[in-house]
Amino acid sequence: MTVTELRLYNSLTRAIEPFRPRTPGRATVYSCGPTVYSRQHLGNMRPYVLADLLTRVLRLQGLEVKHVINITDVGHLTDDADQGEDKLELAAQRSGSSALEVARVWTELFKRDLQRLEVREPDVWARATEHIPEQVAMIQQLEAKGLTYRGEDGVYFDTAKDPGYGALSRAKASAEHARVSAGASKRNPADFALWKFSPTEGPQRQLEWPSPWGVGFPGWHIECSAMATRHLGPHIDIHTGGIDHVAVHHNNEIAQSENALGVRPWVQVWMHGAWLLFDGEKVSKSRSHERLPPNLDDLSPLGVTPGGFRYYLYTAHYRSPLNLSGEALRGAETARKRLRAIVRAGAATDAAPTPPSSALGALRQKFHDALCVDLDAPRALAVLWQIADHSAPLPERAHLLRELGDVIGLGLAAPPPAMEDDALVESLVARRNQAREARDFALSDALRAELLAKGVIVEDSPAGSTWRRL
Repeated sequence: MTVTELRLYNSLTRAIEPFRPRTPGRATVYSCGPTVYSRQHLGNMRPYVLADLLTRVLRLQGLEVKHVINITDVGHLTDDADQGEDKLELAAQRSGSSALEVARVWTELFKRDLQRLEVREPDVWARATEHIPEQVAMIQQLEAKGLTYRGEDGVYFDTAKDPGYGALSRAKASAEHARVSAGASKRNPADFALWKFSPTEGPQRQLEWPSPWGVGFPGWHIECSAMATRHLGPHIDIHTGGIDHVAVHHNNEIAQSENALGVRPWVQVWMHGAWLLFDGEKVSKSRSHERLPPNLDDLSPLGVTPGGFRYYLYTAHYRSPLNLSGEALRGAETARKRLRAIVRAGAATDAAPTPPSSALGALRQKFHDALCVDLDAPRALAVLWQIADHSAPLPERAHLLRELGDVIGLGLAAPPPAMEDDALVESLVARRNQAREARDFALSDALRAELLAKGVIVEDSPAGSTWRRL
């Protein structure tokens, strides 16, 4: 198979470019991680599936990858204007627990959710509270270069002294931060906190540290710059995150990193995933979406597994918004189960794996080529279905589907299901019949796929539905 040149869309240049790591044979990737004050919802998970797909494809290219994901467990305030309470401190007050315990609980649940989505562990989990010295040192570098000033409530980066500020979003700071008021501490609306002083009034903060500027805590943006530099060095190949990070968080990361380190560019390729939408609005923690599953646990009543959700995310390109609906989720679940059934049926033949025929070999190449054009997962899925519907022998198709499914983390090679008793099968068939009568064909298809995954074939006729085991 020919190794196709990998090309990625760079948010900084607004173009798809050939990817060439700074160090041949090695790629470094930093992904903005969660603020762990509550459960991550379905929209939060999309950027990590993107990062996982990216690192899988980089390894497919023969590259050694070092991937870092941060855990924000301090410093992320409730307002982009550097106002409001720390989200972790606020969650701790509400729960009556410690801020670190809140962070620990939600971090572990986040990691569990990633495992359920077949997202591989990064090489480094970087917790903000474990990198305070690095953050203080980077602020001192900026201060030594005259790029900071002291306000009433903290130390701020002076964006007016950085002529390149805002290059990522290609907008003037005043326009990007129109919603952010300058306030008593800020000279300009776009200026951002590097270090916040602990308040002298109100509840005592749990997470605070001494610094050259007084007792306080780091700003949200400096955390990522310091942690990425600590683990990946002064130059990073790829930085990933959600599209909502572009205007503020990532512009600020660039400004403080490039000025502190004296490098430009700090990051070679910026990659941003689009929003997950519901009724045209971004799925977020701050909005109540009563008609959709807020997290992975809530998919089960729809008959949708985490693997089905990952398949659903692949039905749109990562840079395209994706609208969440129960019908779309069930359709994705059904599609994945059908592919798994082919893989399982092929494995049941006990035929020894053989190299794919020339026709299937061409489809394997086509699959890899799709991923190498800016991680085009929808095109890659289309190739999987070309393989599934091909006239080649079943064992060959099944073997190739399993191989390529592993490439993108679809988990098509699950072990064969345990034999279900007849009463459970009859119950599922009855539910499917009810769905057909109600003309809920998406649910009907999903239940058929679920039965197939359990080793049961359902056959419909004018007289009704019958079933038999594979």
